[in-house]
Amino acid sequence: MNAFDLSRLRPRLPSPLEPVEDERFARRGLTLLLKREDLIHPDLPGNKWRKLALNLGAAAGRPVLTFGGAYSNHLRATAAAGRLLGFPTVGIVRGDELAGRPLNASLARCAADGMRLEFVDRATYRAKNDPATLARLLERAPAGAYVVPEGGSNALAVRGCVELGRELAGVADTVAVACGTGGTLAGLAAGLSPGQRALGVPVLKGGFLGGEVRALQEAAFGGPRGDWTLDERFHCGGYARTSPVLEAFARDFEARHGLAIERLYVAKMLYGLTTLAEEGAYPAGTRLVAVVTGAPDGAGMAMGAPDGAAATPDAPGGPATPTGAPGRPPPTRPAGPQPSDSSR
Repeated sequence: MNAFDLSRLRPRLPSPLEPVEDERFARRGLTLLLKREDLIHPDLPGNKWRKLALNLGAAAGRPVLTFGGAYSNHLRATAAAGRLLGFPTVGIVRGDELAGRPLNASLARCAADGMRLEFVDRATYRAKNDPATLARLLERAPAGAYVVPEGGSNALAVRGCVELGRELAGVADTVAVACGTGGTLAGLAAGLSPGQRALGVPVLKGGFLGGEVRALQEAAFGGPRGDWTLDERFHCGGYARTSPVLEAFARDFEARHGLAIERLYVAKMLYGLTTLAEEGAYPAGTRLVAVVTGAPDGAGMAMGAPDGAAATPDAPGGPATPTGAPGRPPPTRPAGPQPSDSSR
């Protein structure tokens, strides 16, 4: 069997679809289901599997060079795939000052999985898509390396996420997913059937994601596909920021349903979807699916910094308050260990 054949890893596909009994939805006549993408594979869960699968097939066992920040789950998933399938991996890491520091847990995991970590200054990182800069970066990788972009979001990744939408044909009216770079939303929307809609909940502020999704669909399909929308009210101030209100919501959801909730992506998406339900955004009889794209530490791969976060500055002030949300969030605070450049 070829090294790049991901079927040897026995992914759990289609991913499970679990009904959830939640009074906040039930009393409005709404059905809520969780699409458990976090259960696809312990080392390549959720959108990481779907975004990498076609890219690794195209790499065909060649070395892979890719990019990410210090807490990038994309780097972690790529390194794990290299270990499991036996191909070399090189990670270009944003921030040359990190080279002289002990590796954080995320980068240490990459290194343990055999990834060669190459730290570059931020100016070089921002210019990584420039042909001359990319050529210099490729000199740090074995000959013939295949390049996977930051976050894994390219045309192949978007096509890989189409199957997520197809798995939900006939079972959902609206499908909600948290968004970092937009690749999962772009593919999900394309895979849904007519009459279904994808809802993206950005975890970064800045209002840039709509253009990114359109560009990704153009690259993948030659034009727009599917019905999708964004609700940008639930980022809680930006990436790696949360609030006491969001934390209280996540703890309450965990207590209600016995499911550990990752805070930086999944909690914001669930908070947004619950708020929309309480606002009366959906008529009775609507079937809602929430895509669980990752698990917290200790329950599989945690969701790390969205690659590309540094390109979208987050102001240090408080978050936008979701209209109709239960109370006004106090000023935001960082959520756990912080990426060194998450707000630049």
